[in-house]
Amino acid sequence: MERMPSWIRQHLAALRALLVLTAVTGVVYPLAVTGVAQAVFNGQANGSLIEKDGKVVGSALIGQSFEGHREYFQSRPSAAGDGYDPTATSASNLGPEDVIDTADRKSLLTQVCARSRAVGELEGVSGARPFCTSDGVGAVLKVFGDRAVAVNQLCPATPFVADYRGVKVECARQGENYAAGRTVPVRGEVREVVVPADAVAASGSGLDPHISVAYAELQAPRVARARGVDLARVRRLVEEHTTARALGFMGEPVVNVLELNLALDRS
Repeated sequence: MERMPSWIRQHLAALRALLVLTAVTGVVYPLAVTGVAQAVFNGQANGSLIEKDGKVVGSALIGQSFEGHREYFQSRPSAAGDGYDPTATSASNLGPEDVIDTADRKSLLTQVCARSRAVGELEGVSGARPFCTSDGVGAVLKVFGDRAVAVNQLCPATPFVADYRGVKVECARQGENYAAGRTVPVRGEVREVVVPADAVAASGSGLDPHISVAYAELQAPRVARARGVDLARVRRLVEEHTTARALGFMGEPVVNVLELNLALDRS
């Protein structure tokens, strides 16, 4: 070995180090961590799966849709794939400046307005929000000096305001380009917002399994009516499935939708 050229000895030393580190970090460490996780945190290590009648119905970590079922609490919206898709976890990546609809896509503002209106109708409350029209689109004008257009309301819709600073407001015409106009979002007269933010905006991952306590309380009367049970009973279940702030001060209390709906079924 001592008679080998130095460059060969260096390569052999590097190879030994590679093999040892591969065994430690690629085999021993993963096996040790997996063993501890399975022994101590078995449920969490296997995806926090939830079963009903011996069948896996979801995970406590991943939201799912209950749309169309009035007897269940609804989850917050999702932008992950077609909704709550773990293989396509994402947000919409749209910001507060996204207020004008296009031919192939609704703006973030219109999405929020439409969701708020739909939630209001489902829960029997006002779904009105600032910068939203009564028909559930963004209340936005394009102004050209002597002309104003409600760009998110295609003709023959009636514009959400009759005039803007003395100029009659027109509905938008399909195919007409309004890019040169000045964008003017109109706040409107709405001061009290009943529908919570998490009912109209997707989470960053699109997989959030929780809703706010405010959204759960808004839904409780509808769920109680649909199931024919006492409202106090439903509210008690909401309280039992509310998770407090992390460490007592981080975040806000939240309600796990899947666990709450399964508790409703059991009760």
